Amino acid sequence: MRISFSPQRRDDVLVLEKTGDRISINGELFNFDGLTDGDTIKRDNIPGEWFAGDVTRTDGEVHIVLTLPHGPNPSEAVAFPSDIVVTEDGPIAVPHDEPPVEETADVDA
Repeated sequence: MRISFSPQRRDDVLVLEKTGDRISINGELFNFDGLTDGDTIKRDNIPGEWFAGDVTRTDGEVHIVLTLPHGPNPSEAVAFPSDIVVTEDGPIAVPHDEPPVEETADVDA
């Protein structure tokens, strides 16, 4: 499975998990087992808000485009993410920035 990302400023979290030709997006399962080589599912025909493009199968590999949420000042890796190729089932590492660490001032009581 090849995943491309379309970065978008939003405060959501994206959690992905792959099982065969199925992908779970924030707990919602999308099954692409029936997609044959050369087939395309248009974005408008895919339920859910996370798909940012068509889903295709090319050379036996499912290709999807997902919205990648990011904060107000994304790193270059999040603002311009590379495609990822997922060959094993399980959780998928999604490009993200760690939230800023809030510093606390020492107060003498």
